[in-house]
Amino acid sequence: MSAVAKFALAVAAMAMVGPLLLKGASHSWATEPWHRADRSSAGLAPDPRTTPEAVVQVYAAPTYGWRGIFAVHAWIAVKDADAARYDRWDVMGWGSGRVVRHNYDGPDHRWFGREPQVLADIRGDKAAALIPQIREAVAAYPWPETYRTFPGPNSNTFVAFVARRVPDLGLDLPPTAIGKDFRPLSDPIGHAPSGRGFQVSLLGLAGLIVAPAEGIELNLLGLGIGVDVAQPALRLPGIGRIGVGGKADHQ
Repeated sequence: MSAVAKFALAVAAMAMVGPLLLKGASHSWATEPWHRADRSSAGLAPDPRTTPEAVVQVYAAPTYGWRGIFAVHAWIAVKDADAARYDRWDVMGWGSGRVVRHNYDGPDHRWFGREPQVLADIRGDKAAALIPQIREAVAAYPWPETYRTFPGPNSNTFVAFVARRVPDLGLDLPPTAIGKDFRPLSDPIGHAPSGRGFQVSLLGLAGLIVAPAEGIELNLLGLGIGVDVAQPALRLPGIGRIGVGGKADHQ
């Protein structure tokens, strides 16, 4: 191997591992036992009593324990116009039977002590139009009884599947959503998780995304690194998106 190739590999490895080392150094290792961890509302979902319009929100929060250094857990919450409550869908690996859970918790509740972040927030007529599409996509999820933490299918695979089926969500799952790039060997090429652009991926272990929402993102062993072109930013393993503005869509 030439000196140039070795140098390029070293730079690539540092670009992947460096952010994880930084995240690990700042990570809070003191966590409550899972059964005592805070699962209260983070106050991010509009109150149905004062918000009659339809609402679609997508959330992500760091996973429980040491895995929070690497990855987030994503879920979807919707509220029909004039509805008194939300519907929330997650995929979870514990228990038996179906892994797609309906209303496991409140729409914006903390994920075992971890604060959620809003990835998408759509309201009004646009939300009302998207909700039936989201319900259909949830029902069509092809791995309703299969869960693998790595490389997938997992909770982020589920949210990415829905987002591909409903591209008007405009969802940009962060590179920390490990599992979003999982694609079966029978379907390695298609739309990016945002539902637009291009993706090639081998079981989420190696791949490439070129899309308006995600920009250019390389995936290696589940870790994503890239550049957002439309809203200039870096996309880094363990850290996520660093750059201009957020991507939540308030309408």
